[in-house]
Amino acid sequence: MPRYIEGDFLPPKGRFAICVARFNGFITEELAKGAVDTLVRHGVADADVDVYRCPGTYELPGLVRRVAESRQYAGVIVLGAVIRGGTPHFDYVAGECAKGIGAVAFSAAAASPPSAVTFGVLTCDTVEQAIDRAGVKAGNKGSEATLACIEMVNLYGKLATLDATRKG
Repeated sequence: MPRYIEGDFLPPKGRFAICVARFNGFITEELAKGAVDTLVRHGVADADVDVYRCPGTYELPGLVRRVAESRQYAGVIVLGAVIRGGTPHFDYVAGECAKGIGAVAFSAAAASPPSAVTFGVLTCDTVEQAIDRAGVKAGNKGSEATLACIEMVNLYGKLATLDATRKG
């Protein structure tokens, strides 16, 4: 019978960073509130949560990289909102942000100690869609990114325990 190893939502060990873009702040602040609330509800002390703000979504990958490379955090939650307009600007910002955060998540997971990096950046066609995803109709995507982060932090902890057991 195979053994299944997965994360859980038990109170995680370690500190958490929330990196949030100020642009579209009426959306991103709701995402950040959802993230903080979720961390606290899952047993993370206020003193173990740092919130970093940067100007916009395009700047998030650089900030997240610096935060993750500090090795101070078990988890880094990335929050922003890009809303489509009448120019291709949306595609460039959203694409570069996703690519940059993905690269940071990949390297942070391989670091010692690892950091879980989760993506809570909204990419919406309309303001209404963004509002819905920031807590109105479609839940709070900041909270969802935080749940994913908690699960990954706990999964990385289990992997570390397995690695230690195997090495002996």
